[in-house]
Amino acid sequence: MGNLTTPKSVQKLQTALHAKAKAEAGYRFYALYDKISREDILAHAYAQCRSNKGAPGLDGQDFVDIEAYGVQRWLGELALALRQETYRPDPIRRVFIPKANGKLRPLGISTLRDRVCMTAAMLVLEPIFEADLPPERNVSTILRQSGVEFKLGILAFSAVG
Repeated sequence: MGNLTTPKSVQKLQTALHAKAKAEAGYRFYALYDKISREDILAHAYAQCRSNKGAPGLDGQDFVDIEAYGVQRWLGELALALRQETYRPDPIRRVFIPKANGKLRPLGISTLRDRVCMTAAMLVLEPIFEADLPPERNVSTILRQSGVEFKLGILAFSAVG
C-alpha cells in the first residue's frame, strides 16, 4: 500500500472523462456509480485514505480491522453497495480540537467506508470539473485556496446518492 502513484487504469478513465467533459461542455454525466464502484478506483481510494492514517469514525473501525477482515472483501462489499445504489453515508463522529486561544474547534470524522467512497468519487468527479477550468487552475488548488474541500466531499455524496 506504500505506492500512491495513480494506476494506469485510473489515469485512463480520468483522461477519458476529462476529454468528454472538455469536448462536450453541455454533456451530463448522469450515472457514475459504475465508475466509482470500479475495483481499481476503490483500491486506489483505499490506498490514499490508508496513507492519511486518519482516526476511526463513529463505527470505531480502523485500518487494522479492515485488513483483518480482508481489504478485497471489504472493498467488494462497498462496490456492491454502490452498484446496487444502497450505499448511504454513516453519521459523522464529532470531536473538539483545542485552539491556541483556549477555545475548541469542532471536527467531524467520517467512517473509513465514507472516506474511501468520497475519495473514489473525487477520483471520478475531479477530471469532469477540471475540464471547465483554465489550464493553470485545478479543482484541488481552488478548493484548498477557498477552504471548501469538505463541501466538495458532500457534493460527491450528492452526485453519488
